[in-house]
Amino acid sequence: FPHPPTIWERLTAAGRRSLIVDPILAWWPATMGGVFLSGWQFEDRMVSRGLSLPGGMRRDLGRRHGRPPRLDDVYGTRQVSELLRWREHLVAAPDRVADATLDLLGREDFDLIWLNFGCAHKAGHHFWDPLAVTEGDVGEDDERTLRSGLTAVYEAVDAAMGRVLEALPDSADIMVFSPTGMDANVSRADLLPGMLEAVISGPGGAARTTAAQRSPIWTLRSTLPISWRQAIARTLPDRMVADLATRMYHSKDWSQTRITTVPGENKGYLRVNLKGREREGIVDPSEVDALVSQVREGLLSFTDPDGSPSIAKVEHMSEMTDEGSHVDQLPDLVVYWGDRPPDRQLTHVRSEVHGRVDRRGVGSGRSGNHVDDAWVVRVTGPSRMSELDRPLRITDIGATACGLLGADMSGLTGSPLLESP
Repeated sequence: FPHPPTIWERLTAAGRRSLIVDPILAWWPATMGGVFLSGWQFEDRMVSRGLSLPGGMRRDLGRRHGRPPRLDDVYGTRQVSELLRWREHLVAAPDRVADATLDLLGREDFDLIWLNFGCAHKAGHHFWDPLAVTEGDVGEDDERTLRSGLTAVYEAVDAAMGRVLEALPDSADIMVFSPTGMDANVSRADLLPGMLEAVISGPGGAARTTAAQRSPIWTLRSTLPISWRQAIARTLPDRMVADLATRMYHSKDWSQTRITTVPGENKGYLRVNLKGREREGIVDPSEVDALVSQVREGLLSFTDPDGSPSIAKVEHMSEMTDEGSHVDQLPDLVVYWGDRPPDRQLTHVRSEVHGRVDRRGVGSGRSGNHVDDAWVVRVTGPSRMSELDRPLRITDIGATACGLLGADMSGLTGSPLLESP
């Protein structure tokens, strides 16, 4: 995928200085005016890697405020002791953001301060219903501690935000936002490869495919203990881990594969092996509509053991995006799961047409997951609110920073939510 300039790179080109703390899944900036700090609340090799610009800034802050913990997110159930350790680190994480921010504000001036409290995100995944994803017995004291974990993290974020806000000048424009919400995890993504294989194979197709054929990576995750996978991953370079995971997701004979699952965990994603688009595409464009209809109808026929629908709907990406977007680079189909969380006793799903698909393991081991519930709170300083004739978009946040600070806005799909007086 191309790496267009980030908001802070656009501001750098305009001569502005930014303080960026823990951007999620952000690539390394080519140039940076100010400070870029990643992996400060915690290190996670796939989401928040330990990096900084200038290069010695993270090490300097670590000496002054302590080193961040390593909290790599590996799928599977967790030991109570590990979740208790994570709770302690995640509750302490917001103050790490405030400590570093106030430290740097005391030394330097910035035009933009962009702070991401990623601890709330990770806590939502693992402490929404922690007892649903733990191994072994849990004592009463540990149960209370775990169940209060999410509230404790949210309160710590609130207090840390207050510390930062008190240090900002009255002339600052403030935006507090969440690009997505969090709720009970209803995903059955680990079952999707098997469901898809059964549908493509026709009536009774589930009986003709093995678990390993359906999803090598989910088979591995259900076979090897989480501690083993963590140990193996830590010994390998980040790029190698990502490459191995990708190859296991897509270990297929492409000359026979018409449609495939794409890695995704809160919703399910499918992409057609389209001739002329994919390197080894085999599906003619004239065949796509029939293939999509077959997949939609087949997937919607699956139910959980109690008879409730496993999938609520299957939408085509072109129905969800604006014209001119990079829709050709995205999955073709999006699978929305049913509204009930699958418990640890969910052993299979079944279709009257395609048969039974057995589950291997417990899926991601996350009790909470992303939902469509974005929000923003705007508190104007000298600026005034913009009036848009459409619903707000997450892309408006970056456009607001560029608009107020005079950076290049070409190619941005959002519009400023604030205007200079």
